[in-house]
Amino acid sequence: MTTPMIEGSGLNKVYGLPDRKTAALLAGADPGRDLAAAVTAAGGNLAVHDVALSIAQGELFVVMGLSGSGKSTLIRMINRLVEPSSGSLRIDGTEVTGMNPADLRDLRNRRISMVFQHFALLPHLSVRENAAYGLQIRYVPAKERLERADLALRQVGLGHRGDAYPHQLSGGMQQRVGLARALATEADILLMDEPFSALDPLIRRDMQDLLLHLQEDRQRTIVFVTHDLNEAMRIGQRIMVMRDGRVVQCGTGPEILSSPADSYVSDFVSDVDRSRVLTAAAVMRPALLTASIRDTPVGVLDRLGNAEANGVFVLDDDEQLLGIARDGDLATAVRAGQPDLARCVIDEYHTVPPDQPLVEFIDLAGKHAVPIAVVAEGRLLGVVPRAAILSALASSRRLTHA
Repeated sequence: MTTPMIEGSGLNKVYGLPDRKTAALLAGADPGRDLAAAVTAAGGNLAVHDVALSIAQGELFVVMGLSGSGKSTLIRMINRLVEPSSGSLRIDGTEVTGMNPADLRDLRNRRISMVFQHFALLPHLSVRENAAYGLQIRYVPAKERLERADLALRQVGLGHRGDAYPHQLSGGMQQRVGLARALATEADILLMDEPFSALDPLIRRDMQDLLLHLQEDRQRTIVFVTHDLNEAMRIGQRIMVMRDGRVVQCGTGPEILSSPADSYVSDFVSDVDRSRVLTAAAVMRPALLTASIRDTPVGVLDRLGNAEANGVFVLDDDEQLLGIARDGDLATAVRAGQPDLARCVIDEYHTVPPDQPLVEFIDLAGKHAVPIAVVAEGRLLGVVPRAAILSALASSRRLTHA
């Protein structure tokens, strides 16, 4: 197994108490004790409580929750803008909490960049100079840093605005400059703290599209904080839901929608457009009825009758999907004394890849003798019956009102 790019365990952050008192409270913590209540009783606030996380290299990982859930505190603990009160945090296998000031500065300058909610641009610098600022504090020569800034600005669609100043740009353009500044450093890790929340919905979606496009071009490790569940579901490879400083659930969008950990998560996801998040793989069922190309029409027809089905998927000797055989065609072959199943195989069915969202094929359900087939590299992975789609789309309402 490869080493996670970011890995944390037992992370806690207490505000409002002296270090010695915080240490004593955390040292005395045990599974049967309400640590949050103890910290509150002492006059403090437990902002992050026993958080563990593991983020793979190149993963776009989303941390989400409502205001006060601890998500922004957690992301700032990764580069120690916020000092953990206790716990372990490793970047590419190296412990961060014990770094000396010089090593920590090097980590922040070279390996981690941050994009903020309110752009954090320097108003007296041009767009190009703002984009180059992260390189300037590394003492990169002026010619090189401006060239890299121009390249980053072109990547975010602002190659023609390098000489402008922040006040001359729209909010969406200013956030593109903030993203370009992070890209110019060529850091391995991007920390993005609600970067699009101040933008209007259309510009926000454009920025999400831009981020996904940039991630396809070069897979950085991105930790993205948001309170918007639809945004999290759209961009996150995995999503960690936080509440009151603790992790409630961590998984892919489809996993969280399909199996919410508790009523809090269930209520949280109840208004999400499930058809745009759930994929074929998330709702598929095993193919209960398949036939080998070596089978006979009479044998397959008998199996269809016993299963009360109208069609069957036909596989070759290597289990590659060849097509389907319908009951009517099989009956015709039996009456004609035809022993060759291959003559009954047709291609009147629909296939989808496992990662295709429901919204893109929901209209195809129930149109053929067999369910929609989920196929990868020619192999039948499973099927999506119409009832499975209806069940998946209705499940959030059942959970919410249970």
